[in-house]
Amino acid sequence: MANKFIDSHAHLDDKRFNKDRDELISSLCDNDIEAVLNPGADLSSSREALSMAEKYPFIYAAVGCHPHDTKYMNNEHMNIFKEMAKNKKVIAIGEIGLDYYYDNSDRDTQRKWFREQIRLAKELDLPYIVHDRDAHEDILKIMKEEHYDGARGILHCYSGSVELSREFIKLGFYISLGGPVTFKNARVPKLVAKEVPFDKLLIETDSPYLTPEPYRGKRNEPKYVKYVAEEIAKIRNVSIDEVAEKTKENFKRLFKL
Repeated sequence: MANKFIDSHAHLDDKRFNKDRDELISSLCDNDIEAVLNPGADLSSSREALSMAEKYPFIYAAVGCHPHDTKYMNNEHMNIFKEMAKNKKVIAIGEIGLDYYYDNSDRDTQRKWFREQIRLAKELDLPYIVHDRDAHEDILKIMKEEHYDGARGILHCYSGSVELSREFIKLGFYISLGGPVTFKNARVPKLVAKEVPFDKLLIETDSPYLTPEPYRGKRNEPKYVKYVAEEIAKIRNVSIDEVAEKTKENFKRLFKL
């Protein structure tokens, strides 16, 4: 029997799933999905992520504030995230980080709450999930400055270079690749897929965004993570089952499952 996959990052709380969410989630096990990690992006989506995780045994949650929404953040939100993170189905803080492409929140605010949420992950001894868009230098700088023994987590939907990936791995982090690795012109993600140590690699969909080939342009779903695995298998010259098994082992090691 073919291996089942773990989608290490999907937003099943997104409104694009409102019409068929329960049906889609119920079908995941029949579509070779063993588990899904659903990160929050703000207070309400974190609550929804936790609610789904409590409802479905194969869904896990992360709680935190995405850089887009840091302009709404305050200390009360941090206290709520801290309380939510005590639930055993919450396995990470995230997604957190910096987004200099959209700049939906000003950069000082993004940097402040990235640091604060890293400190929360430290306090709770949880991994954290990093969103990095056009902010590689500041992401690495802050992660180094806030580094602590036991720091660990994921650079999700990684878009940086092979050289940069080595720096994140040195800090205890895993590199997760999504749909863009399947795009024909995606030279750098394909290089990363080839060069990242196999024991530091994860796969994801970032559903409903960044749909892999051959479904690019349509709504992304966790079941499409197999196309990411397929492309990585091709690049690394291994079987898709090996990619499924290795990334599953890595996920379970990182989150102590």
